[in-house]
Amino acid sequence: MTPVREWNRTAVMEFILLGFGNGPGCQMIPSVLFLVIYTITVLGNTILVLIIRVNSRLHTPMYFFLMNLSLLDLCFTSTAPKAMASFLSGSKAISYNGCATQFFLFALFLTTEMFLLAGMAYDRYTAICNPLLYPVTMSKWICIQMVVGSYICGCVNAMVQTGFTFTLHYCGRNEIDHFFCDGLPLISLSCSDMYVNNLVMFTLCGLIIASTSLIVLISYIYIISTVLRICSAEGRHRAFSTCTSHMLVVTLFYGTTAFMYAQPTWLSSLYPRRAVSVFYTFVISMWNPFIYSLRNKDVKEALRRTMGHKSLTK
Repeated sequence: MTPVREWNRTAVMEFILLGFGNGPGCQMIPSVLFLVIYTITVLGNTILVLIIRVNSRLHTPMYFFLMNLSLLDLCFTSTAPKAMASFLSGSKAISYNGCATQFFLFALFLTTEMFLLAGMAYDRYTAICNPLLYPVTMSKWICIQMVVGSYICGCVNAMVQTGFTFTLHYCGRNEIDHFFCDGLPLISLSCSDMYVNNLVMFTLCGLIIASTSLIVLISYIYIISTVLRICSAEGRHRAFSTCTSHMLVVTLFYGTTAFMYAQPTWLSSLYPRRAVSVFYTFVISMWNPFIYSLRNKDVKEALRRTMGHKSLTK
């Protein structure tokens, strides 16, 4: 029984990423789109990280989390170069180990970003609802622990998901109906009984999305109730302005990830997974620096000071 089990597991040595189709237009259009999105994402997030690093006024917990979010978004788009190379070269093959690595990293960054967004919501709750305790509650050491904890949670989930997915038997079918190695398209290729894997994936994804979104929801319920008790309209506007960018990012990110992963496998097959994946993998990562910078006076002022200083030094 063991030799047959091992042979079935290693029968597939590589996978084929089908991407968006087989026609020439189906390859060129996505490659150009991915190139534009990837370039904007790298430039936008890199500039935001540098602005936060070089401006001492932005060395606060909120911008510490924002800088780490930008770094995560840079990592999140790591599948774009591979996808672009596949589209342009026509070689859609990815090795078994390469697919497992890509799957692990994607699960790691996705889960880490969920916990990081929850930590950012708690940061805003503490700043608005308990301002006197804010310097103690959100000290530098606690902020570092929250970021490291987000990565640890992401790593644990990624190891579990990767372990369950890549111990399945793959007996010949190796065409992944996606542009990267995602969980549900991979599981659908297996010739094993997938009940346990589907149950584990659905349960883990549901628990992670539910727990982190609950933290965000409770934080903003307290924030809104506190802000509404502020007497002056200017004070309410100032308090809300520090949260609207995060609320928009959270809504977009959690909405699309819940749509993709917190539903039964048979139901998810009815929807265009690839289009939704492009949105939360690349488009949101591209939008994040613009959402946070265009709606944030501190970031815009820091950018103006930085650009003004460079023009003066010339």
